[in-house]
Amino acid sequence: MSYYTVRETDALKLLMKEIDNLQVKIDEKRPVRPERWQAVTEKLKMEWTYDSNAIEGSTLTLGETIFFLREGLTVEGKPLKDFVDAHNHVDAINFLYDVISDQRPITEGLIKEINALLLQGVEYTYAVDLTGKKTRKKATPGQYKKAPNTVLQLDGTIHEYTDPLHVATEMEDLIVWINGYLDSEHGLITGAVAHYNLTRIHPFDDGNGRGARLLMNLIFVKKGLPPAVIRNEQRRLYLDTLAKADKGDLEPFIGFVGKSLVNTQKTITENL
Repeated sequence: MSYYTVRETDALKLLMKEIDNLQVKIDEKRPVRPERWQAVTEKLKMEWTYDSNAIEGSTLTLGETIFFLREGLTVEGKPLKDFVDAHNHVDAINFLYDVISDQRPITEGLIKEINALLLQGVEYTYAVDLTGKKTRKKATPGQYKKAPNTVLQLDGTIHEYTDPLHVATEMEDLIVWINGYLDSEHGLITGAVAHYNLTRIHPFDDGNGRGARLLMNLIFVKKGLPPAVIRNEQRRLYLDTLAKADKGDLEPFIGFVGKSLVNTQKTITENL
């Protein structure tokens, strides 16, 4: 099975055209109101952090996330880890923009750096053992996993990610593919396919989902697009389209990501 082959259907072509047309409008408006652009960027950063962490189980609301990141004050009754995750995610976003301004290439080392930022200050990661019991193990920020990881999917089946023995090879293949298609392919395709494959490989003990969304949005911004915010309320559809991609059908996932990107673009045009 090819994990990188995408059929460019008519629906996908229309979606890419809509993305391109909206981007033209954004690019025309941005120089006119630079002060508004800064506010819109801040809004997206907060929403991206809230939604990405909420998908992974954070209990913070959007308001609590914004309050903590602005004021540095935690909210009583909420786990400390949720605040650590919020702080780390914003650090990782800022790091991405540094990567773009410094014109750094996408490498395995870069992806490891993103994971290390996401897990900064996290002592333990949580997992489920073979008996179904919840366990915790010492966090290994920026290091590939040494033990297999699995997940219970929405349809009740157990999905096994790439075996640790094959992670390095699979990651090399992913980096080669990204850099081979970064300039020649539409940003939506490159970003969404990279996201899917990093999720499929699941190279780290923790932070894989957040890392995949950060990698995708790094590619989008490199291609002159805004980040796509995957909304927590669409978590079920998001996971469902990822499961379809695991069975060889990438188009529903790319379509889902494309619509999320369009929603971000519409938010930007409404606020500029």
